[in-house]
Amino acid sequence: MKHTAKERFLKYVTIDTESDAKSMTCPSTMKQKDLGRLLVEQLQEMGVEDAHMDQHGYIYATIPSTVDKDVPVICFCSHMDTSPDCSGKDVKPIVHYNYQGKDIILPDDPSQVLRMSDHPELKNQFGNDIVTASGTTLLGADNKAGLTAIMDAANHLMANPHLKHGKIRILFTPDEEIGRGANLVDMEKLGANFGYTIDGETLGTIEDETFSADGVVIEIEGKSAHPGFAKGNMESAIKIAGAIIDALPKDKLSPETTEGKEGFIHPTNISGKVENAQISFIIRDFTEEGLVEHEATLKSILDKVMKDFPRSSAKFTVTEQYRNMKKVLDKHPMIVKNALEAIKRSGLTPRLNSIRGGTDGSRLSYMGLPCPNIFTGGHAFHSRQEWVAVQDIEKAAEVIVNLSMIWAE
Repeated sequence: MKHTAKERFLKYVTIDTESDAKSMTCPSTMKQKDLGRLLVEQLQEMGVEDAHMDQHGYIYATIPSTVDKDVPVICFCSHMDTSPDCSGKDVKPIVHYNYQGKDIILPDDPSQVLRMSDHPELKNQFGNDIVTASGTTLLGADNKAGLTAIMDAANHLMANPHLKHGKIRILFTPDEEIGRGANLVDMEKLGANFGYTIDGETLGTIEDETFSADGVVIEIEGKSAHPGFAKGNMESAIKIAGAIIDALPKDKLSPETTEGKEGFIHPTNISGKVENAQISFIIRDFTEEGLVEHEATLKSILDKVMKDFPRSSAKFTVTEQYRNMKKVLDKHPMIVKNALEAIKRSGLTPRLNSIRGGTDGSRLSYMGLPCPNIFTGGHAFHSRQEWVAVQDIEKAAEVIVNLSMIWAE
Protein backbone atom coordinates (compact mmCIF):
# COMPACT_ATOMS: atom_id res chain seq x y z
CA MET A 1 0.00 0.00 0.00
CA LYS A 2 1.00 3.58 -0.66
CA HIS A 3 -0.10 4.90 2.71
CA THR A 4 -1.67 8.29 3.39
CA ALA A 5 -2.09 7.70 7.12
CA LYS A 6 0.47 10.09 8.61
CA GLU A 7 -0.72 13.16 6.71
CA ARG A 8 -4.38 12.42 7.41
CA PHE A 9 -3.88 11.76 11.11
CA LEU A 10 -1.78 14.87 11.73
CA LYS A 11 -4.55 16.97 10.14
CA TYR A 12 -7.49 15.26 11.89
CA VAL A 13 -6.10 15.67 15.43
CA THR A 14 -5.78 19.45 15.03
CA ILE A 15 -9.57 19.74 14.61
CA ASP A 16 -11.26 20.06 18.01
CA THR A 17 -14.07 17.50 18.24
CA GLU A 18 -14.51 17.17 22.01
CA SER A 19 -18.03 16.02 22.86
CA ASP A 20 -20.17 17.36 25.72
CA ALA A 21 -22.41 15.13 27.83
CA LYS A 22 -24.36 18.13 29.12
CA SER A 23 -25.50 19.12 25.65
CA MET A 24 -28.82 17.77 24.41
CA THR A 25 -28.11 18.34 20.71
CA CYS A 26 -26.77 15.79 18.22
CA PRO A 27 -23.94 16.11 17.69
CA SER A 28 -23.40 17.39 21.20
CA THR A 29 -20.86 19.91 19.85
CA MET A 30 -21.24 21.37 16.38
CA LYS A 31 -17.45 21.47 15.94
CA GLN A 32 -17.55 17.72 15.33
CA LYS A 33 -19.10 18.60 11.98
CA ASP A 34 -15.93 20.51 11.05
CA LEU A 35 -14.07 17.22 10.89
CA GLY A 36 -17.08 15.56 9.29
CA ARG A 37 -17.07 18.00 6.40
CA LEU A 38 -13.37 17.35 5.79
CA LEU A 39 -13.88 13.58 5.80
CA VAL A 40 -16.74 13.84 3.30
CA GLU A 41 -14.65 16.10 1.05
CA GLN A 42 -11.73 13.65 1.14
CA LEU A 43 -13.96 10.65 0.43
CA GLN A 44 -15.49 12.42 -2.55
CA GLU A 45 -12.01 13.28 -3.82
CA MET A 46 -11.24 9.53 -3.76
CA GLY A 47 -14.28 8.92 -5.94
CA VAL A 48 -16.69 7.81 -3.22
CA GLU A 49 -19.61 9.57 -4.84
CA ASP A 50 -22.31 9.05 -2.20
CA ALA A 51 -20.26 10.23 0.80
CA HIS A 52 -22.33 12.66 2.86
CA MET A 53 -23.03 13.88 6.39
CA ASP A 54 -26.58 13.91 7.70
CA GLN A 55 -28.15 16.59 9.90
CA HIS A 56 -27.04 14.78 13.08
CA GLY A 57 -23.37 14.61 12.08
CA TYR A 58 -23.27 10.96 10.95
CA ILE A 59 -21.26 10.20 7.83
CA TYR A 60 -22.30 7.47 5.40
CA ALA A 61 -20.32 6.36 2.35
CA THR A 62 -20.07 3.38 0.00
CA ILE A 63 -17.12 1.72 -1.67
CA PRO A 64 -18.77 -0.19 -4.54
CA SER A 65 -18.36 -3.94 -4.98
CA THR A 66 -15.76 -5.15 -7.48
CA VAL A 67 -17.15 -8.70 -7.76
CA ASP A 68 -20.14 -10.08 -9.67
CA LYS A 69 -21.45 -12.32 -6.90
CA ASP A 70 -23.42 -11.81 -3.71
CA VAL A 71 -21.11 -10.90 -0.81
CA PRO A 72 -22.22 -9.75 2.66
CA VAL A 73 -22.12 -5.97 2.98
CA ILE A 74 -19.44 -5.05 5.52
CA CYS A 75 -19.34 -1.79 7.48
CA PHE A 76 -16.24 -0.15 8.97
CA CYS A 77 -17.01 2.34 11.73
CA SER A 78 -15.10 4.89 13.80
CA HIS A 79 -16.12 7.88 15.88
CA MET A 80 -15.14 11.50 15.32
CA ASP A 81 -15.40 12.91 18.84
CA THR A 82 -12.72 12.97 21.51
CA SER A 83 -13.24 12.51 25.23
CA PRO A 84 -14.23 15.46 27.41
CA ASP A 85 -12.03 13.93 30.15
CA CYS A 86 -9.05 15.86 28.77
CA SER A 87 -8.91 18.97 26.59
CA GLY A 88 -8.92 18.40 22.83
CA LYS A 89 -8.57 22.09 21.93
CA ASP A 90 -5.48 23.33 20.07
CA VAL A 91 -3.84 19.91 19.83
CA LYS A 92 -0.26 20.23 18.58
CA PRO A 93 0.84 16.82 17.30
CA ILE A 94 4.54 15.95 17.40
CA VAL A 95 6.13 13.11 15.42
CA HIS A 96 9.05 11.47 17.21
CA TYR A 97 10.78 9.77 14.29
CA ASN A 98 12.70 6.50 14.57
CA TYR A 99 11.97 5.87 18.25
CA GLN A 100 14.94 4.27 20.01
CA GLY A 101 13.70 3.79 23.56
CA LYS A 102 14.53 7.11 25.18
CA ASP A 103 12.03 8.95 27.39
CA ILE A 104 9.74 11.21 25.36
CA ILE A 105 9.41 14.61 27.08
CA LEU A 106 6.40 16.63 25.94
CA PRO A 107 7.64 20.21 25.43
CA ASP A 108 4.65 22.28 26.54
CA ASP A 109 4.63 20.53 29.92
CA PRO A 110 7.98 18.83 30.66
CA SER A 111 6.41 17.01 33.62
CA GLN A 112 4.59 14.89 31.03
CA VAL A 113 7.12 12.18 30.15
CA LEU A 114 6.47 8.94 28.25
CA ARG A 115 8.66 6.31 29.88
CA MET A 116 8.89 2.71 28.79
CA SER A 117 8.28 1.65 32.39
CA ASP A 118 4.89 3.41 32.31
CA HIS A 119 4.07 2.49 28.70
CA PRO A 120 5.29 -1.10 28.19
CA GLU A 121 4.05 -1.20 24.58
CA LEU A 122 6.83 1.24 23.69
CA LYS A 123 9.15 -1.79 23.84
CA ASN A 124 7.59 -2.91 20.55
CA GLN A 125 8.04 0.43 18.79
CA PHE A 126 11.78 0.63 18.09
CA GLY A 127 12.32 2.26 14.71
CA ASN A 128 8.72 3.46 14.45
CA ASP A 129 7.45 7.03 14.33
CA ILE A 130 5.58 7.88 17.55
CA VAL A 131 3.00 10.67 17.52
CA THR A 132 2.14 12.52 20.75
CA ALA A 133 0.51 15.81 21.64
CA SER A 134 2.61 18.59 23.15
CA GLY A 135 1.76 17.97 26.82
CA THR A 136 -1.29 20.15 27.52
CA THR A 137 -3.99 18.22 25.62
CA LEU A 138 -4.89 14.71 24.65
CA LEU A 139 -3.76 13.61 21.19
CA GLY A 140 -7.06 12.30 19.83
CA ALA A 141 -5.85 8.91 18.65
CA ASP A 142 -9.11 7.74 20.21
CA ASN A 143 -10.52 7.61 17.65
CA LYS A 144 -8.87 9.67 14.93
CA ALA A 145 -6.42 6.81 14.47
CA GLY A 146 -9.45 4.67 13.57
CA LEU A 147 -10.79 7.30 11.18
CA THR A 148 -7.35 7.49 9.58
CA ALA A 149 -7.07 3.72 9.13
CA ILE A 150 -10.46 3.55 7.41
CA MET A 151 -9.68 6.55 5.19
CA ASP A 152 -6.26 5.14 4.27
CA ALA A 153 -7.84 1.78 3.41
CA ALA A 154 -10.66 3.45 1.44
CA ASN A 155 -8.13 5.44 -0.55
CA HIS A 156 -6.25 2.24 -1.44
CA LEU A 157 -9.37 0.31 -2.40
CA MET A 158 -10.72 3.13 -4.57
CA ALA A 159 -7.35 3.50 -6.31
CA ASN A 160 -7.08 -0.25 -6.97
CA PRO A 161 -10.39 -1.51 -8.39
CA HIS A 162 -8.74 -4.79 -9.40
CA LEU A 163 -8.82 -5.84 -5.73
CA LYS A 164 -11.80 -8.15 -5.23
CA HIS A 165 -14.23 -7.16 -2.50
CA GLY A 166 -17.94 -6.78 -1.94
CA LYS A 167 -19.86 -3.61 -1.16
CA ILE A 168 -18.31 -1.76 1.77
CA ARG A 169 -20.13 0.78 3.89
CA ILE A 170 -18.31 3.43 5.91
CA LEU A 171 -19.92 4.91 9.03
CA PHE A 172 -18.42 7.73 11.09
CA THR A 173 -20.32 8.66 14.25
CA PRO A 174 -20.37 11.60 16.67
CA ASP A 175 -20.59 11.45 20.47
CA GLU A 176 -19.28 7.93 21.10
CA GLU A 177 -17.27 9.15 24.08
CA ILE A 178 -20.46 10.24 25.88
CA GLY A 179 -22.32 7.02 25.10
CA ARG A 180 -24.50 8.29 22.24
CA GLY A 181 -22.54 7.22 19.17
CA ALA A 182 -25.09 4.73 17.89
CA ASN A 183 -28.22 6.61 19.00
CA LEU A 184 -29.24 7.97 15.62
CA VAL A 185 -27.64 5.54 13.18
CA ASP A 186 -30.12 4.85 10.38
CA MET A 187 -29.73 1.07 10.17
CA GLU A 188 -31.94 0.74 7.08
CA LYS A 189 -29.95 3.40 5.29
CA LEU A 190 -26.67 1.81 6.38
CA GLY A 191 -27.75 -1.50 4.89
CA ALA A 192 -24.84 -3.58 6.17
CA ASN A 193 -24.86 -7.24 7.27
CA PHE A 194 -21.84 -7.19 9.57
CA GLY A 195 -19.49 -4.54 10.87
CA TYR A 196 -16.20 -3.73 12.55
CA THR A 197 -15.42 -0.76 14.74
CA ILE A 198 -11.83 0.38 14.33
CA ASP A 199 -11.44 1.68 17.87
CA GLY A 200 -9.08 -0.67 19.72
CA GLU A 201 -5.60 -0.25 21.07
CA THR A 202 -2.64 -2.64 20.79
CA LEU A 203 -1.36 -3.79 17.41
CA GLY A 204 -2.87 -7.12 16.32
CA THR A 205 -5.79 -7.23 18.74
CA ILE A 206 -9.44 -7.86 18.03
CA GLU A 207 -11.98 -7.56 20.81
CA ASP A 208 -15.19 -9.57 20.78
CA GLU A 209 -16.37 -8.81 24.30
CA THR A 210 -17.15 -5.60 26.17
CA PHE A 211 -18.49 -4.60 29.52
CA SER A 212 -22.22 -4.45 29.96
CA ALA A 213 -23.03 -0.98 31.24
CA ASP A 214 -25.64 0.91 33.22
CA GLY A 215 -25.77 4.42 34.59
CA VAL A 216 -27.13 5.24 38.05
CA VAL A 217 -28.19 8.66 39.29
CA ILE A 218 -28.88 9.29 42.98
CA GLU A 219 -30.91 12.44 43.62
CA ILE A 220 -30.88 13.60 47.23
CA GLU A 221 -33.40 15.96 48.82
CA GLY A 222 -31.96 17.29 52.07
CA LYS A 223 -33.47 19.60 54.70
CA SER A 224 -32.28 23.18 54.47
CA ALA A 225 -32.29 25.65 57.34
CA HIS A 226 -30.56 28.87 58.35
CA PRO A 227 -27.13 27.78 59.61
CA GLY A 228 -27.52 29.91 62.73
CA PHE A 229 -30.63 27.95 63.74
CA ALA A 230 -29.91 24.59 62.13
CA LYS A 231 -29.37 22.37 65.16
CA GLY A 232 -31.69 19.38 65.05
CA ASN A 233 -33.19 20.61 61.81
CA MET A 234 -30.70 20.87 58.93
CA GLU A 235 -29.71 17.77 56.94
CA SER A 236 -27.26 18.83 54.26
CA ALA A 237 -27.64 17.03 50.92
CA ILE A 238 -23.94 17.73 50.33
CA LYS A 239 -22.97 15.80 53.46
CA ILE A 240 -25.35 12.97 52.58
CA ALA A 241 -23.69 12.70 49.17
CA GLY A 242 -20.29 12.67 50.87
CA ALA A 243 -21.40 9.89 53.22
CA ILE A 244 -22.53 7.78 50.26
CA ILE A 245 -19.19 8.21 48.50
CA ASP A 246 -17.30 7.46 51.72
CA ALA A 247 -19.30 4.25 52.22
CA LEU A 248 -18.24 2.78 48.85
CA PRO A 249 -15.88 -0.22 49.16
CA LYS A 250 -12.26 0.88 49.51
CA ASP A 251 -10.50 -2.26 48.30
CA LYS A 252 -12.83 -3.60 45.60
CA LEU A 253 -15.56 -2.64 43.11
CA SER A 254 -13.76 0.46 41.83
CA PRO A 255 -11.83 1.05 38.58
CA GLU A 256 -8.60 1.52 40.53
CA THR A 257 -8.91 -1.83 42.36
CA THR A 258 -10.20 -4.11 39.58
CA GLU A 259 -8.86 -5.77 36.45
CA GLY A 260 -9.65 -8.53 33.97
CA LYS A 261 -13.29 -9.59 34.19
CA GLU A 262 -13.98 -7.74 37.45
CA GLY A 263 -16.72 -5.10 37.38
CA PHE A 264 -17.04 -1.88 39.34
CA ILE A 265 -19.16 0.98 40.72
CA HIS A 266 -17.67 4.33 39.73
CA PRO A 267 -18.91 7.82 40.73
CA THR A 268 -18.32 10.16 37.80
CA ASN A 269 -19.95 13.40 38.88
CA ILE A 270 -21.25 15.02 42.05
CA SER A 271 -23.01 18.36 42.35
CA GLY A 272 -25.40 20.11 44.69
CA LYS A 273 -26.11 22.38 47.62
CA VAL A 274 -27.56 22.02 51.11
CA GLU A 275 -31.08 21.46 49.86
CA ASN A 276 -30.37 18.95 47.10
CA ALA A 277 -27.52 17.09 45.48
CA GLN A 278 -26.94 14.57 42.73
CA ILE A 279 -24.37 11.82 42.20
CA SER A 280 -23.86 10.09 38.85
CA PHE A 281 -22.34 6.61 38.65
CA ILE A 282 -21.35 4.21 35.92
CA ILE A 283 -21.83 0.52 36.69
CA ARG A 284 -19.78 -2.02 34.73
CA ASP A 285 -19.58 -5.80 34.55
CA PHE A 286 -19.18 -8.44 31.84
CA THR A 287 -22.50 -10.06 32.83
CA GLU A 288 -25.94 -8.57 33.34
CA GLU A 289 -26.18 -10.54 36.58
CA GLY A 290 -23.08 -8.70 37.76
CA LEU A 291 -24.66 -5.35 36.93
CA VAL A 292 -27.73 -6.21 39.01
CA GLU A 293 -25.50 -7.28 41.91
CA HIS A 294 -23.45 -4.06 41.83
CA GLU A 295 -26.58 -1.92 41.62
CA ALA A 296 -28.02 -3.77 44.61
CA THR A 297 -24.79 -3.08 46.51
CA LEU A 298 -25.03 0.64 45.74
CA LYS A 299 -28.72 0.74 46.67
CA SER A 300 -27.92 -0.98 49.96
CA ILE A 301 -25.28 1.65 50.73
CA LEU A 302 -27.78 4.41 49.95
CA ASP A 303 -30.47 2.90 52.15
CA LYS A 304 -28.04 2.49 55.05
CA VAL A 305 -26.80 6.10 54.79
CA MET A 306 -30.32 7.52 54.54
CA LYS A 307 -31.29 5.93 57.88
CA ASP A 308 -29.11 8.58 59.54
CA PHE A 309 -31.03 11.38 57.81
CA PRO A 310 -34.75 10.85 58.57
CA ARG A 311 -35.84 14.27 57.26
CA SER A 312 -34.29 13.66 53.85
CA SER A 313 -35.11 11.45 50.88
CA ALA A 314 -33.31 10.01 47.87
CA LYS A 315 -34.26 8.76 44.43
CA PHE A 316 -32.29 5.91 42.79
CA THR A 317 -32.56 5.72 38.97
CA VAL A 318 -30.93 3.08 36.75
CA THR A 319 -30.50 3.66 33.00
CA GLU A 320 -29.33 0.97 30.59
CA GLN A 321 -26.34 2.10 28.51
CA TYR A 322 -25.03 -0.88 26.51
CA ARG A 323 -24.59 -4.64 26.73
CA ASN A 324 -21.77 -7.12 26.17
CA MET A 325 -21.61 -7.70 22.42
CA LYS A 326 -20.24 -11.25 22.82
CA LYS A 327 -23.76 -12.67 23.11
CA VAL A 328 -24.47 -11.45 19.59
CA LEU A 329 -21.06 -12.19 18.07
CA ASP A 330 -21.05 -15.80 19.28
CA LYS A 331 -24.01 -16.39 16.93
CA HIS A 332 -21.88 -15.28 13.96
CA PRO A 333 -18.40 -16.79 14.48
CA MET A 334 -17.30 -16.03 10.91
CA ILE A 335 -17.08 -12.31 11.71
CA VAL A 336 -14.28 -12.76 14.22
CA LYS A 337 -12.71 -15.65 12.29
CA ASN A 338 -12.32 -13.48 9.18
CA ALA A 339 -10.80 -10.65 11.22
CA LEU A 340 -8.24 -12.98 12.78
CA GLU A 341 -7.28 -14.18 9.31
CA ALA A 342 -6.97 -10.59 8.05
CA ILE A 343 -4.62 -9.76 10.91
CA LYS A 344 -2.47 -12.80 10.03
CA ARG A 345 -2.34 -11.78 6.37
CA SER A 346 -1.09 -8.38 7.47
CA GLY A 347 1.95 -10.06 9.01
CA LEU A 348 0.81 -9.86 12.62
CA THR A 349 0.09 -12.29 15.41
CA PRO A 350 -3.62 -11.90 16.23
CA ARG A 351 -4.78 -11.53 19.82
CA LEU A 352 -8.40 -11.98 20.87
CA ASN A 353 -9.22 -9.81 23.89
CA SER A 354 -12.02 -8.41 26.01
CA ILE A 355 -12.53 -4.66 26.46
CA ARG A 356 -12.87 -3.14 29.91
CA GLY A 357 -15.09 -0.55 28.28
CA GLY A 358 -17.43 -0.24 25.34
CA THR A 359 -17.51 0.87 21.72
CA ASP A 360 -20.19 1.88 19.24
CA GLY A 361 -20.06 -1.80 18.33
CA SER A 362 -21.62 -2.72 21.69
CA ARG A 363 -24.78 -0.87 20.74
CA LEU A 364 -24.66 -1.63 17.02
CA SER A 365 -24.46 -5.37 17.72
CA TYR A 366 -27.81 -5.21 19.50
CA MET A 367 -29.25 -2.96 16.77
CA GLY A 368 -28.69 -5.66 14.16
CA LEU A 369 -25.09 -5.07 13.09
CA PRO A 370 -22.81 -7.62 14.82
CA CYS A 371 -19.65 -5.61 15.29
CA PRO A 372 -16.36 -6.59 17.00
CA ASN A 373 -13.55 -4.10 17.54
CA ILE A 374 -10.20 -3.97 15.71
CA PHE A 375 -6.99 -2.26 16.88
CA THR A 376 -5.82 1.22 15.89
CA GLY A 377 -2.44 1.17 17.65
CA GLY A 378 -3.35 3.99 20.06
CA HIS A 379 -2.40 3.99 23.75
CA ALA A 380 -3.04 5.98 26.95
CA PHE A 381 -6.38 7.20 25.64
CA HIS A 382 -8.09 10.20 27.28
CA SER A 383 -4.80 11.51 28.69
CA ARG A 384 -2.08 14.03 27.89
CA GLN A 385 0.30 11.12 27.34
CA GLU A 386 -1.81 9.54 24.61
CA TRP A 387 0.34 8.20 21.76
CA VAL A 388 0.25 6.12 18.60
CA ALA A 389 2.79 4.87 16.07
CA VAL A 390 2.19 5.84 12.45
CA GLN A 391 3.19 2.32 11.40
CA ASP A 392 0.50 0.77 13.64
CA ILE A 393 -2.22 2.89 12.03
CA GLU A 394 -0.92 1.75 8.66
CA LYS A 395 -1.19 -1.88 9.78
CA ALA A 396 -4.80 -1.28 10.81
CA ALA A 397 -5.47 0.01 7.29
CA GLU A 398 -3.87 -3.11 5.82
CA VAL A 399 -6.11 -5.28 8.00
CA ILE A 400 -9.19 -3.44 6.68
CA VAL A 401 -8.11 -4.06 3.08
CA ASN A 402 -7.34 -7.74 3.72
CA LEU A 403 -10.60 -8.19 5.60
CA SER A 404 -12.57 -6.68 2.72
CA MET A 405 -11.04 -9.20 0.32
CA ILE A 406 -11.48 -12.17 2.67
CA TRP A 407 -15.26 -11.60 2.79
CA ALA A 408 -15.32 -11.66 -1.02
CA GLU A 409 -13.40 -14.95 -1.01
